[in-house]
Amino acid sequence: MKIDINCDVGEGVENEYLMMPYISSCNIACAGHFGDVNSIDKTIQLAIKNKVKIGAHPSFPDKENFGRKLIKISDDDFTKSIQSQIDLFLERLKFFDEKLHHVKPHGALYNAIAVDEKLAILFIKTIKKYLNDVFLYVPYSSVIEEVALKNDIKIKYEAFADRNYNDDLTLVSRTQKNALLIDENEVLNHVLFMVKKDKVKTISGLEKPIIANTFCIHSDTKNALEIVKYLNKNLKKEGFKIG
Repeated sequence: MKIDINCDVGEGVENEYLMMPYISSCNIACAGHFGDVNSIDKTIQLAIKNKVKIGAHPSFPDKENFGRKLIKISDDDFTKSIQSQIDLFLERLKFFDEKLHHVKPHGALYNAIAVDEKLAILFIKTIKKYLNDVFLYVPYSSVIEEVALKNDIKIKYEAFADRNYNDDLTLVSRTQKNALLIDENEVLNHVLFMVKKDKVKTISGLEKPIIANTFCIHSDTKNALEIVKYLNKNLKKEGFKIG
């Protein structure tokens, strides 16, 4: 059985060259919360070198808060920003003669469209023209999942290897001390529980149904490299192929 490990990259951490050999897909910041042509090009080249599937990682246009805060923005400005981010990314992919594999929203945008139907509908309307033969990474049992499927968009369910979950399958807020999982073995067990049982253990101890086709490791976690190396090695020991 294959397990896809994805990572948010091109975000200024500068550890992509270390992370890429241990992951199978990546989400590259495209100038919304971070990035420019240089960072996009550099990260695309690393992905090509390591045969990692390439995804766009659009966000609210908010570099000040790294795209991790919900901001007020008009529908028109939102549409223009998201489309300009993806247009830029596709332009750079074309330069390297590569194709887009997936789109994964970033940060506050990702969390918002998981629960906000109005914003989810606007987001799908904004990006639908880009999604021919392109996957959208979405959380299981979310609003954005429902809206995407209604629009015949191909999805992959994403779960977070290094984040704790609330009982409603939302992620524990980063403002809370228990939001992140940083112990390598805890991350491995978290993933194996989801893979083997199709359930996730929440912070209150409940076991909630979940489906995951891809697991995210955040590259800006302080020991992200150690986590992804440990996960890659031990998932293979468990008989899984990373891909």
